[in-house]
Amino acid sequence: MTAFTGKVVLITGGARGIGAEVARRLHARGAHLILVDVDPPPLRELAAELGGDEHVVAVPADVRDLAAMEAAVARGIERFGGIDIVVANAGIASYGSVLAVDPAAFRRVIDVNLVGCFHTVRAALPSVVERRGYVLIVSSLAAYLAMPGMAPYDAAKAGIEHFANALRLEVAHRGVDVGSAHMSWIDTPLVRESFADLPAVARGLAALPGPIRKTTSVQECAARFERGIARRARRINVPAWVGMLRWLRPLLQTRLVERSSAKTTPDWLPEVDAEVAGLGRSLSARTQALGED
Repeated sequence: MTAFTGKVVLITGGARGIGAEVARRLHARGAHLILVDVDPPPLRELAAELGGDEHVVAVPADVRDLAAMEAAVARGIERFGGIDIVVANAGIASYGSVLAVDPAAFRRVIDVNLVGCFHTVRAALPSVVERRGYVLIVSSLAAYLAMPGMAPYDAAKAGIEHFANALRLEVAHRGVDVGSAHMSWIDTPLVRESFADLPAVARGLAALPGPIRKTTSVQECAARFERGIARRARRINVPAWVGMLRWLRPLLQTRLVERSSAKTTPDWLPEVDAEVAGLGRSLSARTQALGED
């Protein structure tokens, strides 16, 4: 209990999926929570489930808006006195190849996943420095291994891994630790929506080699996050084998390895792009609706 009792944790993308399950686990271990999400109804439901205002501040906000993130942080600090831990978890994905993806969707993935991560850290970092706390940047296996049809997501997740690396160097002398999380396929609403919208994606996943095609439960992923946050880990890999890809990254970018992808991409990617064209959108319906003014 001592790792989290009385600690104040800011979690973005906190209403569903990994963020919500991490919130439940840390709340059970005595943490105070500042939950931020762009979708108010599930955010309110989770806050009520966790006991309301006594230990939880729920703030509807878009991580693309720095002023909104600063206001969310200010509310949390006013309620709990400061912030010890940040979990920059908010993220989305788009559909389609570089030739097929809606340019506005590409930009939105970068804005949410990369710029939103900066806004989250920028807003909370003064308090985290004051408390000599911990920042977890939620990246992905995609930072280690690029996948066709996922260029904006790949780019954003690789970018925030390097953001975490740079931030670690900047704040280490201030007593702040920084980690990055790298997950393979997790059974989140984001992944389920992708499979439902694009059957070719589900077929492509099934054709991947070995453990890369397997999906991990949100509960198992959050348990690994919980352990990693408690020890202020530099990296959290889910499942554990994902960590090997970091060391194999130079090999994964060779022509020899890329030839294996080249065998399936010419058939598989046009199927995905055709399904995206049929949908008439490059985002899940829920994600698209949440971004509309």
